[in-house]
Formats: sequence, structure tokens, C-alpha cells
Amino acid sequence: MATLLWDQPGERTYEVGVDRGVLYLEDGRGFVWNGLRGVEESYDRETTSHYIDGVKYLQTMTPGDFSARLRAFTYPEEFDSVIGAEPVGEGMVYYGQPPKKFHLSYRTKVGDDLHGSDAGYKLHILYNLMAVPDTKMYSTMEESLTPVEFAYTLTGTPVSIDGYRPTVHISIDSRTTNPDVLAAVEEILYGSDFTNARLPTLSEVTDLMEMFGSLVIVDNGDGTWTAIDLADQYISMDSPTQFTIDNVNATMLDPDTYTVSTTTP
Repeated sequence: MATLLWDQPGERTYEVGVDRGVLYLEDGRGFVWNGLRGVEESYDRETTSHYIDGVKYLQTMTPGDFSARLRAFTYPEEFDSVIGAEPVGEGMVYYGQPPKKFHLSYRTKVGDDLHGSDAGYKLHILYNLMAVPDTKMYSTMEESLTPVEFAYTLTGTPVSIDGYRPTVHISIDSRTTNPDVLAAVEEILYGSDFTNARLPTLSEVTDLMEMFGSLVIVDNGDGTWTAIDLADQYISMDSPTQFTIDNVNATMLDPDTYTVSTTTP
């Protein structure tokens, strides 16, 4: 048996800030979102009360759709076509064009009483979004400058995942995620010296989170592939440009060609 204890060292946690915003287009390409000021997340859940003889005996909740409000001082130029402002030629834009779906990732910091705001962070990934811009207000310049803040209402189409209700929004907590798995997810989201930043599918992220101890083969969708050694026991570098993969699931197609697949941990 144990007595409940309050305010133990390191247990007074909080979340603060938003950074590392990335815009992903429908084709999965990623672009840095500088100037991101805030993302307000919400779910439109509804509760229904049921009564018998004037006494409430049951309350049910209807899961709601995800929505959010995004605020920013600026945004990637690729976002113009997403919200229906289509660039035409050099320097000209046609407004009122059909909007497009996009995806988004960002971080929120996690703090506590021991580490301040550096206790950890949460990676947020939002899928299949549409954005409706707020009204823009341009005012005359005064002695003190106030930058125009852009704001958008975001809604999304949920992605299906086996065993769970479809979702638009997932997060990954750096404090509890295996560091090698976290690094693998971030390399996909942010790119590396060898690969471009791209959006991983929800099933791809789920597989990575569940496959610690295995070798994960990722099809980059551009004719290249990436091998992620989550156990640090499959890949050895023979030289700066050559490597060997041992104990992998491989099928020989011809003397020079193999099909390589993810292993089981």
C-alpha cells in the first residue's frame, strides 16, 4: 500500500510555447513555417443526458471533429496556393482559387520544477487539413509598428488506423519515447543530409513507435529508401559510402538485386 503524495520533485509539469512549425503539401513535401505564433486545438464533443422519471440515469458523449485556430506573423509562400491564392507568373497572385489540403507539424515544450521549460517536448502531427483565413486588417503606420497577424481556422479529415477511432491529430512525447525512435521520426519530418523533409503516414509513424529493436525499411517515395537501425545491430559502415546490413529480411531477385523488408524485433 502507498500513501498519495503531492508536489514531488519533477512532478509539477506544464506545457509552454510552440516552435518548429512545418507545412507539408499534399504530395508530402515539407517547408519550414517561420513566424508561427500559436495553435489552439479543440474538439467539438457533445454530451447528451438521458432521464427516467425525471432522474438522470445516463450521460453519453459524442466524439467531435477536430478543429484548431492557427496564428502567425508570416507563413511559407507555398501556403498561398493552399488557401486559394494561386501565384501566376512573376509577382502576381489570383485570389479566390480552390483551396487544397495540407498537413502540419509543430512542437510544444514541456517544463517542470526541476528543468524549467527544457524538461522535454511533444511533437504534434496534423493530417488532412483545410484552412479558412480570418479577415485581414491593414491599418495606417504609426510611431510603433504592429505587425499584421494572420489567423486561420483549421479543420481536418480523420485518418483511419486499425483498432482506434480515425484521427487528425497525434503527438509524440520526447520524455517517454525511445530516443532512437524519436530521432527516426524527426529525421523523416525534418529531413537530413541524405533525405528531404516529408510527411510520414500515420501507419508509418505507428510502425516506428512499435518497432524498437528492429530494422525498419522506409520507402522515400522518390526511388530511394532508408534503413533505420533501431537496435543498432543490423547496419555496419564499411566506408563513408558503403555499408553492410546483416540479418535482414531479403529476397534475391538476381545476382545484383534484392528486395529488403522490415524485420521483426
